[in-house]
Amino acid sequence: MAEQQLGVLKALDIAKTQLYHFTAIVIAGMGFFTDAYDLFCVSLVTKLLGRLYYFDPLSEKPGSLPPHVAAAVNGVALCGTLAGQLFFGWLGDKLGRKKVYGITLIMMILCSVASGLSFGEKAKGVMATLCFFRFWLGFGIGGDYPLSATIMSEYANKKTRGAFIAAVFAMQGVGILAGGFVALAVSSIFDKNFPAPSYEVDRALSTPPQADYIWRIIVMFGALPAALTYYWRMKMPETARYTALVAKNIKQATQDMSKVLQVDLEMEERAEDFIKDPRLNYCLFSKEFAKRHGLPLLGCTSTWFLLDVAFYSQNLFQKDIFSAIGWIPKAETMNGINEVYMIARAQTLIAFCSTVPGYWFTVAFIEIMGRFAIQLMGFFMMTVFMFAIAFPYDHWTKPDNRIGFLVMYSLTFFFANFGPNATTFIVPAEIFPARLRSTCHGISAATGKAGAIVGAFGFLYAAQPQDKTKTDAGYPPGIGVKNSLIMLGVINFIGMLFTFLIPEPKGKSLEELSGESEVRQSLGSHNVIFSTSSC
Repeated sequence: MAEQQLGVLKALDIAKTQLYHFTAIVIAGMGFFTDAYDLFCVSLVTKLLGRLYYFDPLSEKPGSLPPHVAAAVNGVALCGTLAGQLFFGWLGDKLGRKKVYGITLIMMILCSVASGLSFGEKAKGVMATLCFFRFWLGFGIGGDYPLSATIMSEYANKKTRGAFIAAVFAMQGVGILAGGFVALAVSSIFDKNFPAPSYEVDRALSTPPQADYIWRIIVMFGALPAALTYYWRMKMPETARYTALVAKNIKQATQDMSKVLQVDLEMEERAEDFIKDPRLNYCLFSKEFAKRHGLPLLGCTSTWFLLDVAFYSQNLFQKDIFSAIGWIPKAETMNGINEVYMIARAQTLIAFCSTVPGYWFTVAFIEIMGRFAIQLMGFFMMTVFMFAIAFPYDHWTKPDNRIGFLVMYSLTFFFANFGPNATTFIVPAEIFPARLRSTCHGISAATGKAGAIVGAFGFLYAAQPQDKTKTDAGYPPGIGVKNSLIMLGVINFIGMLFTFLIPEPKGKSLEELSGESEVRQSLGSHNVIFSTSSC
């Protein structure tokens, strides 16, 4: 039997790509730009924070954050993000996507600024307030994940839905790149105006007091793009799928989409029967949901968890890996400002050469290859390249082989983003019913952030050398970088296996994927009438 669907939703699915699609991508994408910038910029300044607030004039090495402080600074935003994904995901299904969308953006703007204004000059005060505001920053960012994905999926047409959601997610790569550029610019300006000797030349003067402004400026800059899009985010109408299928106001949905699509839409005759059918009212914790969506939800949550363990452990701690192979000079040979510049340069190069292209390859190929194939390929290639780095790790640490290491390391990021890092975000926004879509995406994303927390906290300890005389100050011996990379390769392989639980959404309507169209088929309702005349 041919698929039956509410007419206003059918009109969205067959609509030609037009200006409102690109407007939605920009509005949702700028939120994701801010998300990525705020989450990843902290890795650029943690070394500087250690020099500023944990300086020991008797130490041969510059100050560094104690293990518990480093774990808190790196991980607290991820904890907030996890909580925000669950809360705002649920709230997006209860109050509507648009209402909650504004709340999350305001939180991101205020907490980005507040993070840079962390109080005091003493280590305890600054770190405590920085962690407090970064938790609530993460809480707001967490809400942006399910809401951005859900809004874009519900606005998009059937033919290019995957590419549009991928384009929103691709702004994460631009945000990471922007963080690097801002850090490069700010550190260059300060280095020119406040020159300082290296740590080995003069320990006290190697980090000038003006350097305290560097990390604050970098952290606060994330508020700017979010603030610029607030007005347009509030002007977006509620999605037709929420208004019609969840709020059960088909008349309002039809009016809203008539303006958006610039066509005349009319109410169909038996639409009310469809949206009130009890077969569509099963809840999240029900046998019917488990029967219909249990395995796909397990697939979404497990693959996102496994992907983020590997992805975040690499991304947050690139600077440690680069230092270990000598790509960033030893800390004592640089001053504090120059160290920020070198870390930012390394991470920007990785983002520019592999991270950003990977995102846009997904945008280009997702409607050709499909979500399943891209995710399976991505996990497989990440496994291959991770093992290729890990097993001959001693080979890559030699000076003559550093460029080869950089290429291999970049390829793992390329296939993470032209692979599961994008698809794990896209698929949960497509395969669940409208009244649970934001919630299920939030659950999937929160499970992913749990993996990110494992990667961010665990890698701090795991990557420490096995020789306790060579570990960073305050850290116990770990399993070393080589064994940590082998472990991450195994995790990627397991992610490839769990990918087989995920259905392929390519070319199908959201109602067909979620099973909502089955009820409509049994009702045999009439189609909505719509024409292409201008409103």
